[in-house]
Amino acid sequence: MTTGRKDPAHRACGALHAPDMRNVFVTGATGLLGNNLVRELVARGYTVKGLVRSKAKGQLQFADLPQVELVEGDMADVDAFAASLCGCDTLFHTAAFFRDNYKGGSHWQALAQINVSGTRRLLDQAYQAGIRRFVHTSSIAVLDGAPGTSIDETCLRAEADADDYYRSKILADRVVEAFLQAHPDMHACMVLPGWMWGPGDIGPTSSGQLVNDVVRGKLPGLIPGSFAVVDARDVALTQIAAATQGRSGERYLAAGRHMTMAELVPMLGRLAGVRTPARQLPLALLFCLAAVQEIYARVSGKPILLSLATLRLLVREKDRTRFDHSKSEQALGLTFRALELTIADTVAWYRDHGWFEKTGSGQ
Repeated sequence: MTTGRKDPAHRACGALHAPDMRNVFVTGATGLLGNNLVRELVARGYTVKGLVRSKAKGQLQFADLPQVELVEGDMADVDAFAASLCGCDTLFHTAAFFRDNYKGGSHWQALAQINVSGTRRLLDQAYQAGIRRFVHTSSIAVLDGAPGTSIDETCLRAEADADDYYRSKILADRVVEAFLQAHPDMHACMVLPGWMWGPGDIGPTSSGQLVNDVVRGKLPGLIPGSFAVVDARDVALTQIAAATQGRSGERYLAAGRHMTMAELVPMLGRLAGVRTPARQLPLALLFCLAAVQEIYARVSGKPILLSLATLRLLVREKDRTRFDHSKSEQALGLTFRALELTIADTVAWYRDHGWFEKTGSGQ
């Protein structure tokens, strides 16, 4: 937590309270959510600074938005880029350690350092820089409910019923809540996205990996699990609405639509114009495939669709993905676009950017 002592960044910036959102800082700017959020903010006339781990990657992502100021840095060392928070009145925190956690092995040290300690230090430095509006990207991981039931923002998950990633998101939320208790003049909201899809997914994330695997014919069969699928552009709109209209300390779901893999893959195939597998793969075979994919990930360093941790998560969370985001719709005036449009736009973005042509597939 911050103390009464002013650090150099605080002295340089001052502690001005900006009542209106004008100058914003976005962490994780090149991510699926981050880049769509940056684009929405620029379109609305805001001045934007974006935190990127690689300036070259940021320049590639935002080649059409030269007005975005790119700040090179890493959530593992917030102090190194803290001076760039000066002059901003609002901070959107979308960066997180996520995908690598599901490649196998133990990643708790990185999860705790980036998702928990990094969020705490980011809040400290933002406050010192005079920022008084903070939107934290939480996750549906912090919620839980019985299979088949409708889950809303009040259904908090017990820490004991969480894998390492889920636990890191629960603890990060607690960091935000504790900061608000100590600094009531800070306005902070939490937005809880589902499984995000959408254009601009250069990672790719797991959704983009699924699109590429399906179009290239690399998906051998259907895997178990259900999901709350949402458009990253709608999550970005939820973040902006939470910043401008939300109540401090509140959670706002942006979970999207409940889908099983058996429903999602055929829809993806139809919209992409490719054939998709129809048979459900036996669980024992899936665990073998996941183990092989983990070895491949370690050797190649390339992303994979299915790891042992991912498979365990899919089995455990099956049908616990029916989320009620009526609070966001009513309190923030939001609507969520049709899933078919989201998938079509995602496929079109990959096709337009030559991802499928790399293997001669998807034509």
